[in-house]
Amino acid sequence: MFEPATEQQLSDAVRDATGPLKIRGGGTRPIGNPVTGEVLSTANLSGISLYEPGALTIVAQAGTPLAEIEAALAAENQRLPFEPMDHRVLLGTTGTPTIGGVVAANIAGPRRIQAGSCRDSLIGVRFVDGSGTAIKNGGRVMKNVTGYDLVKLMAGSYGTLGVITEVSFKLLPGIAASATICVDGSTPDRAVEIMSRVLGSPFEVSAAAFGGGRTLFRIEGFADSVAYRRTQLKTLLSEYGEVGLETDPAKTAEIWANIANVAAFHNTAGDLWRISVKPSDAPALVAELGVTETMLDWGGGLIWALADPGTDLRAIAPHIKGHRTLIRADDATKAKLGVFHPEPGLAAISQGLRAKFDPRGILNPGLMG
Repeated sequence: MFEPATEQQLSDAVRDATGPLKIRGGGTRPIGNPVTGEVLSTANLSGISLYEPGALTIVAQAGTPLAEIEAALAAENQRLPFEPMDHRVLLGTTGTPTIGGVVAANIAGPRRIQAGSCRDSLIGVRFVDGSGTAIKNGGRVMKNVTGYDLVKLMAGSYGTLGVITEVSFKLLPGIAASATICVDGSTPDRAVEIMSRVLGSPFEVSAAAFGGGRTLFRIEGFADSVAYRRTQLKTLLSEYGEVGLETDPAKTAEIWANIANVAAFHNTAGDLWRISVKPSDAPALVAELGVTETMLDWGGGLIWALADPGTDLRAIAPHIKGHRTLIRADDATKAKLGVFHPEPGLAAISQGLRAKFDPRGILNPGLMG
């Protein structure tokens, strides 16, 4: 295993590599096809390089634990906008989630409908390409993002284009108050109808999800604003049945952490799929998939589906467009079905990018197909 402590050491390791490299951050998100190669860990590239609360920006090395960053931000009543999830229990992994891994997988939680994904908050990145060259793109403030937008390209590239060494983010102030509104007795089609109505209302919500027969909404902001919006939404939703309300901040945080981390499918048997669709298509797809356990997030735009081992959910209802990613399965199923949704129209572009950034094909080869 290579465990460089500096970007230069990492560059040297990549440049001198004689075979494939398996890029690893905290080891908590083994999403993708299995990779065979020498492990190259970024865990020792750790630490907050720069934090300017007044400018709402932070710069950190890729191996910095996510918890360390969140603690530093909380001390200044600030936060990452995109609410990254923790995959460990869901995927049965250990280790420590790192900020580089969050970027590499473009992680985002329920707040994505309001704040976007990790990619949308990322303003700068440093990485080492497949030839061992260190590259910087973007900056430490938003106005410095110029030239080719490699910042956005690296987010979600899973280490196949370069090994991330440092990242910069724009931040948001902390949350003064929060509440959760719940409508019981929903079905997927009813839930999407309810979520669509709420998301189209002027009473801004930061999350909308459905699972276990309940449609849930989160309201955040200043206390007076939260109190006003929760009252208005309870009135708006009254025609759908009994409306519940949770105003305890700790309980609201727990509810949405469970949704972000897909706690409903922790320690369950079966293959887990993550499906991104147009929200209005979610009810029809859930019905056609025929699986018994699903959860909707992002207002219906994200479906988590638990299927019998080896079931190819891409072969069902292919007329409903979207991306169907196999998040949890054994290696044989991953090899047979592939982890990421095939995109024939983009294959040539993807291959061209990999040839440019990793001409030797040594960075996580085969991970994305």
